[in-house]
Amino acid sequence: MGIYDIAVKDRSGADVSLSEYKGKVLLIVNTATGCGFTPQYEGLQKLYDAYQGKGFEILDFPCNQFAGQAPGTIEEIQSFCTLNYGTTFPRFAKIDVNGRNASPLFAYLKKQKKGALGATIQWNFTKFLIDREGNVVGRYAPADTPASIEPDLLKLL
Repeated sequence: MGIYDIAVKDRSGADVSLSEYKGKVLLIVNTATGCGFTPQYEGLQKLYDAYQGKGFEILDFPCNQFAGQAPGTIEEIQSFCTLNYGTTFPRFAKIDVNGRNASPLFAYLKKQKKGALGATIQWNFTKFLIDREGNVVGRYAPADTPASIEPDLLKLL
């Protein structure tokens, strides 16, 4: 099984196959609107603006597992991100990234690239970089800024 075999839910709850992103470089992020790292949305949007035309996509997965920092409905989260950070990249339904109910996507990502705590996601804004062939080539800690990922991203574009 590879990343393109996984389906996720969009904001309206409809299934989206990640095969729709085949051939693109992806940055997959678990996010929260009430986190100290929330201002990273600004940097994420800068990357998206700069490289979306070159085959780059950011896939945003809000997660409320860390201190309840992604409260509200997905539409409230969408509104917050659009109004406060001008985000235009795809945002999906809220998910769990750890535990028994972890999203199959994040279970897969964690298996491919372990972090400081092994296969566990430690906090909001953990980022995974995927190449055009669907390989997980990088995992970045929450404190790693979008700008710090840019050199690795450029190698894939």
